Amino acid sequence: MPVQLLSETPSQTAGPYVHIGLALAAAGNPPRDQEIWNEMAKADAPGEHILLIGNVYDGSGHLVRDSFLEFWQADGEGRYHTRFDLEQPFNSFGRTATTFEAGEWTLKTVKPGSVKNRAGIPMAPHINVSLFARGINIHLQTRIYFEDETEANANDPVLNLIEWTHRRDTLIARRCEVEGRLAYRFDIHLQGEAETVFFDF
Repeated sequence: MPVQLLSETPSQTAGPYVHIGLALAAAGNPPRDQEIWNEMAKADAPGEHILLIGNVYDGSGHLVRDSFLEFWQADGEGRYHTRFDLEQPFNSFGRTATTFEAGEWTLKTVKPGSVKNRAGIPMAPHINVSLFARGINIHLQTRIYFEDETEANANDPVLNLIEWTHRRDTLIARRCEVEGRLAYRFDIHLQGEAETVFFDF
């Protein structure tokens, strides 16, 4: 008996349902009791506590006000936490979204320590980012590095894969201060002259 193949289901870009299901506060809904959100490090988490802030811009320089971001990082000692528990002081995974009013996202975490790649080469402290937004069929992946890790950044094996050296700057978060707290600003540009470097892995 011949096999009858079904037609492919139409695909759709990330739309409002991402926020309704995963970013309740951004969608205007009350949060659940246990919510994976933008506080990866509680007050008692060891390490240097930092605030990350940023905007997402489209190719015309306009704010993308409904983007959704996921983060994966090591703790302050360079260890990834593979067991997720919202009760523990630090989790390696977090989420946030840009706000409609200011178009800005925030993340409370600790500055990650250095980890080694598969070849055993130390990588500069960094945070892995996945970005979802309207008009993007497959989420974009990038990294956040820190401007005050100059020597480590210069030797980072992933940054050194980027042939155009000036493009490496699009992955560097700039140190600043927000209400007396150490912070880093990392803006993401989806297209254009300042387009952020995105990775295919």
